Amino acid sequence: MSRQAKTNATTEEARPALVPKLRFPEFRGREPWKPVPLQEVSLPVTERVGERKLTPVSISAGIGFVPQAEKFGRDISGNQYQLYTLVRDGDFVFNKGNSLKFPQGCVYQLQGWGQVAAPNVFICFRLKDGYSAGFFQQCFEQNQHGRELKRHITSGARSNGLLNISKETFFGVEIPTPTPAEQQKIADCLSSVEELLAAQARKVEALKTHKRGLMQQLFPREGETQPCLRFSEFKNAGEWECKTLSDIAEISSGTTPLRSNLEFFTGGTIPWVKTTDLNNSFITQTEEKITPKAKARVNPIGSVLVAMYGGFNQIGRTGCLSVPAATNQALSVLVLNQKRALPAYVLAWLNAKVEDWKRIASSSRKDPNITGSDVAKFSIILPDPDEQERIASLLSSLDAQITAETQKLEALKTHKKGLMQQLFPSPEEVAR
Repeated sequence: MSRQAKTNATTEEARPALVPKLRFPEFRGREPWKPVPLQEVSLPVTERVGERKLTPVSISAGIGFVPQAEKFGRDISGNQYQLYTLVRDGDFVFNKGNSLKFPQGCVYQLQGWGQVAAPNVFICFRLKDGYSAGFFQQCFEQNQHGRELKRHITSGARSNGLLNISKETFFGVEIPTPTPAEQQKIADCLSSVEELLAAQARKVEALKTHKRGLMQQLFPREGETQPCLRFSEFKNAGEWECKTLSDIAEISSGTTPLRSNLEFFTGGTIPWVKTTDLNNSFITQTEEKITPKAKARVNPIGSVLVAMYGGFNQIGRTGCLSVPAATNQALSVLVLNQKRALPAYVLAWLNAKVEDWKRIASSSRKDPNITGSDVAKFSIILPDPDEQERIASLLSSLDAQITAETQKLEALKTHKKGLMQQLFPSPEEVAR
């Protein structure tokens, strides 16, 4: 035996047996999993699109395939289109752009698209017969490829945002692999969990869609003073009043204590609300607390909060205090005259008007934001307090349903994550 062969044999013997903690009964006691390079289980896909008219796609971490027109607002393929790679359903594509979820790039299988055009900087491949696509997609979802690739990445992303990973390096990645029968069993098990997840996600989205549609019916349309849908006991109650937020509330903003002064934060007992604490609902706790030495205004229970800046996606987010709390300066605080406007109703109204806030923030401003003056002038249409309470109660009950179903969805995600940790060898074993 040659010295190289002896070295390889010694290395293989030194590796611990790759066996998952949880194994289906028919595979218990069977041979351990084997690290297999991707080049042994797959074939590169290199066919060019040429003259075919296909959808140019990109890949987003955590989402998968997305049309370029949707991701970038336009088709960016340009003169390179004919050089794009022709990808068919069942093929895999590796995008070597780094992201928070996949720092070494992400891999997704094309399903349900037929054929698409993928940028030729992506690495495309298909599995050979006898290997389960579902099993390998679960491996990629766990970032098994990334744990190997990070050993080969010596610098950050290039100017085009892509990591310096060659095809040879990528196809050299080893994936711990059991027999074809065990691969399929694992894939089928996790596929059934994903079907439950998808069904639960659809249920949550259906409830959210129902709520959005209901709010459009329960609140007057622009230029009108009565809603399309009204509870029977209020059908003859007359028109609603048009007001501004400054008519019904004392409006102020918060403050951000100097973080370098530890006296302001150490041992804090006063809830301190930031934009990231806003949940478009009632706030019972905050990520941080401050001390009385910060001398921040503490707002009463029932105060309604609106995010004025802090990122475009944050603008217009709301919350309502269920506990007395201070806020940072990015939030507008509405202390309501509750004889005229109930907090739950105002919160529901503002949640229905998020797009209005974003339009204001985007209009003729270099950095999108809203100001205290914008908040003061913002319109609200009010019925009498009894009708406000009835509307708020209905929407609150829907919020409770959405919260409960969302919690079920998160529980399923946690269950799947735990199951995957049991069904695959631990990363520590694989890395040895």
